[in-house]
Amino acid sequence: MKRLTIVLTLIFLLLSTAYAERIKDIANWAGIRENQLIGYGLVVGLNGTGDKDGTYLYQPIANMLSRMGITVNVRDLKGKVKNVAAVMVTAKLPTNVKPGTKLDVQVSSIGDAKSLQGGTLLLTPLMGPDGEVYALAQGPVSVGGFIAAGRAAQTVKNHQNVGYIPEGALVEKTVPVNLANKEELQLLLSYPDITTAKNIAVGINEKFKVNIARAIDPSSVSVLVPSSFRGNIIDFMSEIENIDVTTDVPAKVVINERTGTVVIGSNVKILPTALAHGGLTITIKETPEVSQPLPLAPRGATTEVVPRTEVKAEEKQASLTEVKGSTVGELIKALNALGVTPKDLISILQALKTSGALKAELIIM
Repeated sequence: MKRLTIVLTLIFLLLSTAYAERIKDIANWAGIRENQLIGYGLVVGLNGTGDKDGTYLYQPIANMLSRMGITVNVRDLKGKVKNVAAVMVTAKLPTNVKPGTKLDVQVSSIGDAKSLQGGTLLLTPLMGPDGEVYALAQGPVSVGGFIAAGRAAQTVKNHQNVGYIPEGALVEKTVPVNLANKEELQLLLSYPDITTAKNIAVGINEKFKVNIARAIDPSSVSVLVPSSFRGNIIDFMSEIENIDVTTDVPAKVVINERTGTVVIGSNVKILPTALAHGGLTITIKETPEVSQPLPLAPRGATTEVVPRTEVKAEEKQASLTEVKGSTVGELIKALNALGVTPKDLISILQALKTSGALKAELIIM
């Protein structure tokens, strides 16, 4: 008999209806952001776990050796390079970072390499979308796992084809943002919300005792720089970032059916309703028996396996139960009284949403 056991996790997100957060934690300044960098590189020094084949590998190796004064025919490299892997190198460059600043680097294999463990990334230019080189990356690749293989089996820990180089890139060119002459700034909300945008504008105006901020839309707030802060805009931005404002979140229920995770927000409410939830369990048990021929059985009698199947059906009794909850705590208590599992809870929430009793947006991942 085979049984399928599904372990589901239920997470209830208990939050107050509204709470205060720093503007710094819920919004960013327009123009001050990270810039994506990318480059093509080679990881060398692998223990036979590099790429087996590919023009994308042999030609760059030949080009690299040629720049060092060594002439190599690309055809001579085929099938002879096992300790090199072609990789894509990525990093994030903040604005106004000065040359010489170190950046973390991610290295990802693009070929059929088995592992990047123990490899070293050779000097790789990292370019922005404009084609300009902004940083140079090089250093030993950290995978954070291992691979041990024999002829018939292998053991792998963690993903071996992606690695990191902490502080593996040096910035060569900065992305400047001129803040000194700014007369107007803009805050971009991490999670757009009309009420939160309005509260940010109100909080800034109360802080400086003048109407300098206004909510443009659910995702942005415009802030005029007072004349007293002209030439000292960094202090002005710092004071704004540390203002506490009341944030608001919509009523949402998020369901991940693959993992059985349910997240219920604080503003979720449910109208008084009655429901019955029962389950039918069918168990099929196979106990085959072996039938042996008798001692005086006629010629040609053989040993046979006789199937024996036992089928058992059990249906739980379910009665109507009143479920209501003006708060998340009451809702949880009501659902727990039914003794439901996370898997059952997903079905119940979907049914409540269909009936109109669940007053929240239902998001199924």
